[in-house]
Amino acid sequence: MKILFVTDLHGEIWKYDLLFKVAQDFRADVVINSGDMFPKSGNLYAQDKFITGYLEKHFAQFNAAGIYYLCYLGNDDLRIFDDVFEKTCSKYPFVINLAQRKFDIGEFEFIGMNWVVDYPFRLKDWCRMDTKDYVFQEQFGTGLLSTPNGIKELDDWFSYAQTLPTIEDEVNQLIRPKNMSQSIYVIHMPPCKLGLDKCGHGLEVGSKAIYNFLQEHQPKLSIHGHIHESPEVSGRWYAELGNAICIQPGQLVPFTYVTIDLKTMKFNRHTEY
Repeated sequence: MKILFVTDLHGEIWKYDLLFKVAQDFRADVVINSGDMFPKSGNLYAQDKFITGYLEKHFAQFNAAGIYYLCYLGNDDLRIFDDVFEKTCSKYPFVINLAQRKFDIGEFEFIGMNWVVDYPFRLKDWCRMDTKDYVFQEQFGTGLLSTPNGIKELDDWFSYAQTLPTIEDEVNQLIRPKNMSQSIYVIHMPPCKLGLDKCGHGLEVGSKAIYNFLQEHQPKLSIHGHIHESPEVSGRWYAELGNAICIQPGQLVPFTYVTIDLKTMKFNRHTEY
């Protein structure tokens, strides 16, 4: 099985257009788009128009070509539009919203999770504490949540976050594969300690809970995104964690993606302008 993996496209249409061409050229069986799919500049409450406009046509291309398209929302995609996204995906048999779900293709089991560890940025729709003893980073302002009536400002994000499940809780609640050695975890948040989580200022912000989960359960593959510049800063875009391979391609100015052959476990990172 051949996989084309991409992440953090943030509504850049030229990258989406190129994704379909690359998928055809690579003869991909599966495309995985792991979060932060919508535009993040301008009016975020117009993200639904991107879903029902461009993205629906994009999905239709892959569906017509018989290429599975596994995807979910990311931390810059307003959670209020999750239902619109789900309804759009459900129109196409080959398009799967993988958030907190498992989907089998042949002998391989794909499990998705799009929660992220809290960060300094204000939008908190998909944020969680990593573990119960998580120490919050200094914030850039009060926390914000999307609601049907507009953005809700949180007076005390720290206290509110402590009422929610942690990343450790969320990853442990995921549906387990029947065969862990044939599973592919698609988790927007990268693990810590592997050089896949390094920000431009040098801070490593990966998840301890995800690292511990992968180390304990040893899936065949885990693929991540979220920290766009990490491969350029750390010099690493993949790492081994026991028998598990962890991949985080990053996404800066060029169109960046990874091709994976699950039969041979050969994988390559590509950049195009």
